[in-house]
Amino acid sequence: MRNILIIGAGRSSASLINYLLEKSVTEKLQLTIADISIDLAESIIKNHENAKAIVLDIFDEKSRVLAIKNADIVVSMLPARFHIEVAKDCIRYKKNMVTASYVSDEMKALDAEVKAQGLVFMNEIGLDPGVDHMSAMKVIDRIRENDAKMLLFESFTGGLVAPESDSNLWNYKFTWNPRNVVLAGQGGAAKFIQEGTYKYIPYHKLFRRTEILNLPNVGKFEAYANRDSLKYIKTYGLENILTMYRGTIRRVGFSRAWNLFVQLGMTDDSYTLEGSEHMSYREFTNSFLAYNPHDSVELKLRSYLKIDQDDIMWEKLLELNIFDHTIKVGLKNATPAQVLQKILMDSWTLKKEDKDMIVMQHKFGYEYQNEKRQIESTMVVIGEDQTFTAMAKTVGLPVAIATLLILNKKITTPGVQIPITKEVYDPILKELESHGIVFNEIKTPYLGYNPDVVIG
Repeated sequence: MRNILIIGAGRSSASLINYLLEKSVTEKLQLTIADISIDLAESIIKNHENAKAIVLDIFDEKSRVLAIKNADIVVSMLPARFHIEVAKDCIRYKKNMVTASYVSDEMKALDAEVKAQGLVFMNEIGLDPGVDHMSAMKVIDRIRENDAKMLLFESFTGGLVAPESDSNLWNYKFTWNPRNVVLAGQGGAAKFIQEGTYKYIPYHKLFRRTEILNLPNVGKFEAYANRDSLKYIKTYGLENILTMYRGTIRRVGFSRAWNLFVQLGMTDDSYTLEGSEHMSYREFTNSFLAYNPHDSVELKLRSYLKIDQDDIMWEKLLELNIFDHTIKVGLKNATPAQVLQKILMDSWTLKKEDKDMIVMQHKFGYEYQNEKRQIESTMVVIGEDQTFTAMAKTVGLPVAIATLLILNKKITTPGVQIPITKEVYDPILKELESHGIVFNEIKTPYLGYNPDVVIG
């Protein structure tokens, strides 16, 4: 039996573990699920004969090393900041490694050692990053192989609530880490290029500069820019591209409403609130508004943000109970962002019967024989339940498939890498299609502007 060590049994691990367990007999696999919570690990494997759960504190070097030494390949589903110690152990004991996280500078610095050992360290092999890389490169490579010139690449991804479970005015519920949603877009201006012109959107304007998307058979959405689209120019080999833009998908109207929190300062995570544990939701909201002994909190907020009483934006705020004086924050030394997260989790947590939805779309503009053309490629995945969510499926399955391909020596190119080569994306995308993760392509008119006209 070949031992696969999976460190971390969080929400995205369910589909990963289930896939490998289903293959465990034919592929002769033994899974070891390591987590700080033995109950969580055991709840996923359900006494399967080819799996065992162990307690592992990632900071306990002795236990970590022992688990890694006994493995044939290591999958780290830990938060990104914890990968590096696992990676160093994998080099030391000559183990291949797979993660779904972005490649950190620390991980990148290990590349020479990884190559020297002939090891594969596959990163960014989840959904976004992961499926986005593979599905994009498959089409980009095909276009270039036909001697066509890439002009435009736009890519959008959204973790959303499925239409049948869409039951609030925001048309949104948390389908992944709520903290990441609250802090989205912070840490620097969004940077991209459109028709050869570099563009920048500061955080305080990010949610008012959206792009409308009409997705086939799914409906109308909006997207706001991700932080740094420019770094993908080199990653995808698109050095002469005119347009490079990556964005996050939401239902239409979400970004305008979210911008209210940004303008109030509720998404700030840089300082703590005095007495936050004793604050009511109403007091929290009032703390961002000017003192006025005569006006109510509601009136002050509407006046400050210029919201009419019959505006749907006002109804969205009321739905979140931010003016309730009876509900306490209950978080000590909390930042505004942490309090906002608590408030939103009251309303946006998926109910037991709710399903999530993943939507991804790429736009490829290119020139072929002096004619400008465009392809739109769209993927939609609906979750099954609260265990096998669309998010768990689209993150976990690529990790599982890559792990097995590396174990079976179908992926052999050594180094710290991401899935942008045919050796990696061809077999993984093919296997994903058999699990309902499919991209549908249509040809559309070229999106770009007339290059002979001076544009802004």
